[in-house]
Amino acid sequence: MTKNLGKLERVDLRNVWETEDRDFTPWLAQEEHLQILANTIGMDLELEAQEKDVGPFRADILCKNIDDDSWVLVENQIEKTDHRHLGQLITYASGLQAVTIVWIASNFTEEHRAALDWLNKITDDHFRFFGLELELWRINDSPPAPKFNVISKPNNWSKSISQAAKRISEQATTETTELQYRYWQKLLDFMRDNGTQLRLQKPMPQHWQTFAIGRSHFHMAALLNTREGRIAVELCITDPNNAKTFYKLLETDKEKIEGEIGAELDWKELPEKTSSKVLLYKEADPTNEEDWKNQHSWMKEKLETFNKVFRQRVRKLDLADWSSDEEEVA
Repeated sequence: MTKNLGKLERVDLRNVWETEDRDFTPWLAQEEHLQILANTIGMDLELEAQEKDVGPFRADILCKNIDDDSWVLVENQIEKTDHRHLGQLITYASGLQAVTIVWIASNFTEEHRAALDWLNKITDDHFRFFGLELELWRINDSPPAPKFNVISKPNNWSKSISQAAKRISEQATTETTELQYRYWQKLLDFMRDNGTQLRLQKPMPQHWQTFAIGRSHFHMAALLNTREGRIAVELCITDPNNAKTFYKLLETDKEKIEGEIGAELDWKELPEKTSSKVLLYKEADPTNEEDWKNQHSWMKEKLETFNKVFRQRVRKLDLADWSSDEEEVA
């Protein structure tokens, strides 16, 4: 039986975005579109500013890489690359201590691709340069869909996971750390094999495994405790100046949050520490490898539930919504 197939057609970028600053940059800065870029370069990005001054130039988009709180600077060209933009990118890098530079263009010349490759070769891990070619495609009369093609990336980007695993194997010299590393590796394998929207980070020989939740100074984590025989998932607030206020803002919605989670949570303000946490525990023995699949299934389900319940709440938290009057009433 013959099936009808659509015709894939390339769309000129200028048919959709007439200008870079008034059309393309505001489009890319929208959350759902920035996520396309984030998925392409393998980072979890949080928008900080548009048209941000960096030295004598103005960057198109400035983001934070939530994984390590470093800067990600995006420079847009909906045309062929040129020397002026390359010079700006180098200027940006010189003005920041650690940064990822993302240069987006409709077409990269061979000399500019080679220049990014050279910059990635001569700089250390604090500086990363990506070159992305942007395309638009449609099928028949469908709306155009964007596609980013990576034409230049940091030299060790594709090798980072295997290199990290090698370092971990060298570090994991005790029975406990070996178990922790294998436990998280199996969890990540389970989540990957069963499909998840969460961004998976490399495993480490420690009692926690972190997951981004869309805002700097906030993250989720899966935890194991061999001594007490239990596992957990948590939301952790690490803002050094405002963690307690953010925690209290979330706590005002405690009843509704627990209703959506479907369980009572352990709310830990931790007054003696700069961080605060919200946890859900399960009795389990992390040393029992035969039970790991059940434990990982529970962790995956609860992490995804935490992500669904907390992600938008965390992003919308505003310090201006808290007042000392609320604290006195509480």
